[in-house]
Amino acid sequence: MTNAQSPNIVRSPEAAAAFLASHIQHTLISNVLTQALWQKHIEECLKYRFNAAMIPPAWVHKTSERLLGTGIRVASFIDFPYGTMTSDGKAAEAKSLVDAGAEEIDLMPNVGFLLSGMENEYFSDIQGVVRAAGNAPVKIMLELPLLNEEQKKRAVSLSVEAGALYLKNASGGAVGVATPDDMRFLRRLAPPHVRVKGSGGIKTAQQVRDLLDAGADLVGTSSGVQIMSQLLRSEVPAHSSESAY
Repeated sequence: MTNAQSPNIVRSPEAAAAFLASHIQHTLISNVLTQALWQKHIEECLKYRFNAAMIPPAWVHKTSERLLGTGIRVASFIDFPYGTMTSDGKAAEAKSLVDAGAEEIDLMPNVGFLLSGMENEYFSDIQGVVRAAGNAPVKIMLELPLLNEEQKKRAVSLSVEAGALYLKNASGGAVGVATPDDMRFLRRLAPPHVRVKGSGGIKTAQQVRDLLDAGADLVGTSSGVQIMSQLLRSEVPAHSSESAY
């Protein structure tokens, strides 16, 4: 991270919010997602200039059309939250998402394969999606809280070998809250070309600061608007001695 990108640079509240937003993938995942909720989500992405709109697969094409030319990326996910879809099914979904306009894909691998010592199956599950996704980066939801130390290392190694370009600590807060230690762990094991995304229970600007400072490139949260409000209302000091966006 260059000096201009450092979380420790003092910025005005507006500049702090803009910098932070550029690292947030604004997330909307719901089984009752309506047209009105989707429209609100898109308007929030445009207002705050979030890094990406993370949206369920059925809404990717519509989102891609709406965000075309805005610079805001379209992201979606495969097989969240269980990861138990067939590997062929996951690969087919990846192609479908890319064809619909998805620019990034967050993948839930089959964690049960890894826990069972079925490393070839775990690797193939990921590799199939990576190949089907083409130029769209694939982020692997590693579910670190469910793994022991050796399994965590193998999950990282196998994901990288399979071609994943992002490592993600977990799928979300139901599994565990993203921590700076998670980010440091992933950054330490990942090769330079592989990026890190934090996810799970991220609700404050200070959490985002801490995760970025620890090595995260992106964070995923459904609390993006709340975080922007904290900064713009100066609930979180924009001139913190620790880090200020």
